[in-house]
Amino acid sequence: MRPARALIDLQALRHNYRLARELSGARALAVVKADAYGHGAVRCAEALQGEADGFAVACIEEALQLREAGIQKPILLLEGFFEAGELELIDRHDLWCVVHSPWQLAAVEQARPRRPLTIWLKLDSGMHRVGFHPEQYQAAYRRLEASGKVARIVLMTHFARADELDCSRSREQLVTFQQAAQGLSAEISLRNSPALLGWPEIPSDWVRPGIMLYGATPFAQPHPLAERLRPVMTLESKIISVRELPAGEPVGYGARFVSERPTRVGVVAMGYADGYPRHAPTGTPVAIDGQPSRIIGRVSMDMLTVDLTDLPQAGLGSRVELWGKQVPASEVATCAGTIPYQIFCNLRRVPLSYF
Repeated sequence: MRPARALIDLQALRHNYRLARELSGARALAVVKADAYGHGAVRCAEALQGEADGFAVACIEEALQLREAGIQKPILLLEGFFEAGELELIDRHDLWCVVHSPWQLAAVEQARPRRPLTIWLKLDSGMHRVGFHPEQYQAAYRRLEASGKVARIVLMTHFARADELDCSRSREQLVTFQQAAQGLSAEISLRNSPALLGWPEIPSDWVRPGIMLYGATPFAQPHPLAERLRPVMTLESKIISVRELPAGEPVGYGARFVSERPTRVGVVAMGYADGYPRHAPTGTPVAIDGQPSRIIGRVSMDMLTVDLTDLPQAGLGSRVELWGKQVPASEVATCAGTIPYQIFCNLRRVPLSYF
């Protein structure tokens, strides 16, 4: 069997969820959209079901997968519904739903649910993706309140630059939210992972931890609270071939690496078809049998090459950690010019093993 695999530490996942609750003092929806950022939504939700206040997903397909697996806690649809007909499924499966557009609001008013709905009313406070404009927000709230179709409304917005701790934009968005929501009697949800870790002054009755659940920092710089997170995924494989090269020899496609000295090259069963970032350059860290090393040359579809020159004990069959407890996913992402969210979500073909 091909040795590439991803080990998923469910105890680390629970630790990170508890940290979100501890830091916020609020209730927390565990964000398990996009198959729990590549970690397996059903298994992650099962691991958290005993203590999570609820879950958040992107769309109804993801919610139904959790319900079919026996997850009974509240599930919020972060993008709401895409067609009015989905409201029947939302009602049947007792899902919570974001409303961010006038047409969705009208659909709720026309719906005939068996029981009143829980609606999270989204404000566009400055990110400018979805959400009601500030001048529309109070009227949207009043319409939901008067519709007779809604039992509970939670007020929410989303920060565009909360991962930039030296940027004033989050405070500006908070002021916009507070002005738009003034006088409305409802719970609020404002903090995702970077806002939860980096902006303790922002109030929130509900928080929405996403990337922090999986043990990766949302920040480009070190942060003391992010240091308390535990990596959940360890992506690993093994050395399947070893080459001894003299100085001056190219390695891999495009000859992007040329040996400057006699070099031992290890070939690892891992590539961009597995979701490892193709643009990870020479120097991207790996750990080989627990010892630090680096990628050399281009990442191929099914294989990549690593430097074994200073690791004489390493060789055929040696374990290679691509990211995990020893090699932070955020460092790999930075080297590849991306973010840990993407490298987790891009994972495929690699079997997940839970412990």
